[in-house]
Amino acid sequence: MAVMTYGEAAKLAIADAMRADPAVWCVGEDLGRGGVFQQYKGLREEFGADRISDAPISEAAIMGAAFGAAMVGTRPIVEMRFADFALCATDELVNQIAKARFMFGGQSRAPMVIRKPMGLWRSSAAQHSQSLEGWYVHIPGLVVVCPATPQDNYSMMRAAIACDDPVVYLEHKNIWGMEGAVDTGLEVPFGSARQRREGSDLTIVSWSDCANRAEQAAEDLAGSGVEADVIDLRSLWPWDKAAVLASVRRTGRLIVAHESVAVGGFGAEVSATVAEQAGDALKAPVRRIGAPRALVPYAPNLEDKLRVTADMIAEAGRAVCQQEVAE
Repeated sequence: MAVMTYGEAAKLAIADAMRADPAVWCVGEDLGRGGVFQQYKGLREEFGADRISDAPISEAAIMGAAFGAAMVGTRPIVEMRFADFALCATDELVNQIAKARFMFGGQSRAPMVIRKPMGLWRSSAAQHSQSLEGWYVHIPGLVVVCPATPQDNYSMMRAAIACDDPVVYLEHKNIWGMEGAVDTGLEVPFGSARQRREGSDLTIVSWSDCANRAEQAAEDLAGSGVEADVIDLRSLWPWDKAAVLASVRRTGRLIVAHESVAVGGFGAEVSATVAEQAGDALKAPVRRIGAPRALVPYAPNLEDKLRVTADMIAEAGRAVCQQEVAE
């Protein structure tokens, strides 16, 4: 066990994988200088320019070249700098990479990790602040993960690199400096949620940095006598339906909280699944918390209006615990 930051944990996972397998390599813009968030700092010195490869400013070219390399036996880690910028390579990802196994009758595969730093980061404005995880969950052929802690950023990166399918790997920009203990021997399989807190009154489901805020909200709620089960999904596809349904059947109440826009967000999928498969256990209507369908402003005071906070989640928790399902 060692204490390290969220960013350092992923970097260590990459370094460990590269030491173990010469087929693993990284490609993207400015990696030689450590990357925009210094998440590759020092790797060029150890592994050289061929394996920590700088690319021109063309996301489509980066994604397409890495796809070709994956099809002939390597395991590229593709750095997109920002989730927003990755939209320039959406055709390569959605129409080619995600469908490679199917289109080639299983004769080809695309073992790739596509890193897309996501989420609100102070004064990054509308083109650098989006959380688009729901888009990728909608695409068959893609694995989608959203680690929220240093431990998960290590373990899930190792799992993503080892995966034989393309993994959309969404790290939250606001928590690169978060510190935590990391056990490099701990494996985290995709589709396995983590129970961050145990409670019997309310289930709170979240992921990415919002899961950290959900845990803070649960601590607040405990002070007012409400004990919440906090479930961090960690991966959105596959996602741990069993853990969520079991929790809701025990608590009878559900809040789904995420930083991305509520309209069409993955929270709706979780809510609908619970309504369909555990609706008889609900003591109150399901509550979704997400950002409004609005562009993220540059001004900090306006940006804060779009944030999903621990206080918002706690307030919703108290309200849900006072509600009952209409007869």
